[in-house]
Amino acid sequence: MSILKKLRNCSPAAAIVFLVTTLVPASGIAGDGVYAPYSELLERYLVERDLPDDGLVTAFDYRGALADDVSGLLARQREALAGFDTDTLDTREQAIAFWLNAYNYFMIEYILENPHRGELIGSVRDYGSLFNPYRVFRREVFDIGGRKYSLSGIENDILLGDDFRERGWKEARVHFAVNCASVGCPPLRAVPYTADNVDTLLTENTRRAFNTPLHLRVDGDTLHLTRLFDWYEDHFVNEAGSVREFIREYADNTVREAIADTRRIRFIDYDWDLNEPDNFAAFD
Repeated sequence: MSILKKLRNCSPAAAIVFLVTTLVPASGIAGDGVYAPYSELLERYLVERDLPDDGLVTAFDYRGALADDVSGLLARQREALAGFDTDTLDTREQAIAFWLNAYNYFMIEYILENPHRGELIGSVRDYGSLFNPYRVFRREVFDIGGRKYSLSGIENDILLGDDFRERGWKEARVHFAVNCASVGCPPLRAVPYTADNVDTLLTENTRRAFNTPLHLRVDGDTLHLTRLFDWYEDHFVNEAGSVREFIREYADNTVREAIADTRRIRFIDYDWDLNEPDNFAAFD
């Protein structure tokens, strides 16, 4: 499609985003500027808490965002993404950063715009049913460049899919960057991912998760791990040879020493409560 035709089909706001991300010849810019409204959401409502030993938990203040009526901010972000051309994502760093932000933003947007029976949900599973509790992840309702995506599609078919694997872009650290709006998820960060910061933050997120009891703890000879290592074991094995080797690659020396004498692995029950401050002991 020609540039003029694309511009005719865009709203004014989306046209500006398209021109910036398409025509400005700057390395790493594609996809970065499009997330300005999401960046404002994070700045205003993301709450971080550093834990001892360099762990990290974060929560999102959904109630504060609802009280402030951020519908205009969400509309701007939606419009920018609807007009974005994903063909401009030329590099691994641009692509991973863009799709991580897409997942994390759309998860927040869906919760803010879809109360359950008139109230903020208690868990993303409230959108499902007894036999299909995780339905929200499979709903193809998120518009990027005129195409509808689901959260599951963004995570599993794009970030962890065959095309990224064939390009050498598939990255197991992604599991410590996508946030499903639950206490058991790895934390959101206070800034969007960009081509310039994505590798640094992926490594930092992974390392700090291993210092956070929600994701890793040692009890005698037992290593307790987030269920992510159970659900996506093959991703970690394919990348590092084993789950333990993946942990050793990104953990700090204290964690490496702590897990050295463990003999068994047990998985931590995943906490699906909404990642709002009241649901974290660290924010009491």
